[in-house]
Amino acid sequence: MVPDSLWELFERVVPPAPERPQGGGRRRRGNREVLAAIIFVATSGCTWNQLPPGFGLSGESAFRWFTEWSEARVWAKLHRLVLGELGARGELDWSRCAIDSVSVRALEGGQMTGPNPTDRGKKGSKIHLIVDRQGLPLSIGIPLPTFTTAKPSSRWPAASRP
Repeated sequence: MVPDSLWELFERVVPPAPERPQGGGRRRRGNREVLAAIIFVATSGCTWNQLPPGFGLSGESAFRWFTEWSEARVWAKLHRLVLGELGARGELDWSRCAIDSVSVRALEGGQMTGPNPTDRGKKGSKIHLIVDRQGLPLSIGIPLPTFTTAKPSSRWPAASRP
């Protein structure tokens, strides 16, 4: 399910499996099997718990690997390698790019949140996406929030206390 060309790039960015100093334990699944399961979940729209048993690992295990690789920035490194390969082959169309963004709510907050101007100042984040002419994602980012103190406008002066 994972094309050989993608697998060759993935092998260059995936971190080595951690060694178990005490030995024993279950055998770790192969990275290629896990990558196939993660790609299936990402492209099919199913949840981790709906992962078919044919992949040989549970949805919980696939999610644990996804999280581990996300923290190691594997996906960002892989994205850069893929863009580099496409650029070297002349398959990126820089003649026209599109930029879009979306504001999302962040009910639990976090370091990447700030006051959302489109939702009455509730906590949120803004996600930016840049694609080339063919819709290939070139960059995606969440800017750091800027915290500013609102100043009263001359049109709408601050309410005075009696």
